[in-house]
Amino acid sequence: MPTPHATKRPTDAAYLDERDGVDAVDLPRELLTLPWIDIHNHAHTLSWDDRERYALAGCRSMLMVASGYHWTPYKPVEADDIRFLWDDAINRRTAIERNHFFEAKLGLGVHTGVRIENPDDLLAAMDDYCALEEVIAVGETGVVPSQHVSGWSVDEQRAVVQAQMELARDHDLPVILHTPNTSADAKRSYRDGLGVTPGYEKNAGLGADPVLDGENPALESVKLDVTAARDAGLDEERVVASHADRNNTRYLMEETDCYLSYTIGHSWLVGVDAADVADAIDEYGSDRIMVDTDCANVLRTDPFALKRAIFELYRYGIDVDDIRRVVVENPRTVFGFEEE
Repeated sequence: MPTPHATKRPTDAAYLDERDGVDAVDLPRELLTLPWIDIHNHAHTLSWDDRERYALAGCRSMLMVASGYHWTPYKPVEADDIRFLWDDAINRRTAIERNHFFEAKLGLGVHTGVRIENPDDLLAAMDDYCALEEVIAVGETGVVPSQHVSGWSVDEQRAVVQAQMELARDHDLPVILHTPNTSADAKRSYRDGLGVTPGYEKNAGLGADPVLDGENPALESVKLDVTAARDAGLDEERVVASHADRNNTRYLMEETDCYLSYTIGHSWLVGVDAADVADAIDEYGSDRIMVDTDCANVLRTDPFALKRAIFELYRYGIDVDDIRRVVVENPRTVFGFEEE
């Protein structure tokens, strides 16, 4: 006669067999403490508490991208405005490491999301910046279909992007691409004048006329970036396409040797989450895939997103070895973060 349950009446547990019970599943407890690396964020613009959330969630290392035109109050942006952003990140990086214990490195670049006056001044200065020990990547950068407030022609953008790739080649640094997303369809639109807000502190109504307006300008931008890398003599394995999505995954995986990084820190905006990462791993394997949060002070983002994605990937059926490769091993291979 089976031992009666201690509960007053049978519960769900009374109907479980070995196939359904926790004991039948070899739960990967190591995921609770698996270190992870965020290869693209703007954490130097976040609050102290947000950076502490990264540490509490197990972040081992991060790459803070200082090239963000969003934080300059002037349009068009001057070269000195961007250089100030670089210098500010360099100035604060050591204090961030000491406060929160994770390894913090930098990516510096010329973002083409807004026209920058005198970009040659920046490119001339970048050579010395790229030689700094704390700078481990160039970017984010890349051709984009349209700019904020002041436009940049495709040829101008491409020249600036390729010049940065040449610097990356000379300094043996990887490049982080800003690949335009084809955002998920919104359930309904906000009232006129609000754009995508609340959640994004940018006046979407001030967008310049598109300079790429074909059938798929977002994908065309990525193809122009890859061509620029090839013309610069930069190995494609040194290119990381951040903000990867369904629109560009097939091209990048099947026609290039680039790495892909899926931005899962603001899925509400770009429509990319852990399920997309799992689908890509199923189809192409995990050898060239990473994830990032892209957390920044202009966006409603989540410092816990990457830790959550670790659990979600396992729930979606991804093996622990593949998860480890995506969140820590591939970032170390490409960017040279510290080993344990």
